[in-house]
Amino acid sequence: MKRWYVVQIYTGFEEVVKADLEKRIIEENLQDLFGEILVPRGQVVSMISGEQDKKEKIFPGYLLIQLEMTGESYKVVASNPRVTRFLGGEKPVPISDKEVSRIFSQISGELPVARETITFMEGNEVNISSGPFAGFVGVVEKIDEEREKLTVMVSIFGRLTPVELGFDQVKR
Repeated sequence: MKRWYVVQIYTGFEEVVKADLEKRIIEENLQDLFGEILVPRGQVVSMISGEQDKKEKIFPGYLLIQLEMTGESYKVVASNPRVTRFLGGEKPVPISDKEVSRIFSQISGELPVARETITFMEGNEVNISSGPFAGFVGVVEKIDEEREKLTVMVSIFGRLTPVELGFDQVKR
């Protein structure tokens, strides 16, 4: 019985891995073990304007694969050089039917995907939570919302130095 599994891959290579897997499935004549391979994309709703943005990946760095879990099917997927792992490790666990229906409703647009909004303002003080400057405190100098990057002025050896950080690397 074919079930849905989540595969973690290198972010940005979703389409490449999907095409490669489809090609390998045909080459190894394993079509009967595999169903769909999805790069989950959904219509993202901006929390600020309430408008729908373009279709974006719902789960960047992940693929959904419908397959019958056998040694052969596991090997075909896991041996791809850009595949990190199945969720669940060596004994992958299929995702529940409830989760599958939620993901499909997000893909079809029935259930909107809200982009998380983190508001930063120039001049705000932020704590750096990860990266080489973790533990430092800095002041936001510039905000690039499209790339989700901040330029933060950090005091290094008594001099203010601009450091580019992702939104996820700082806390207010």
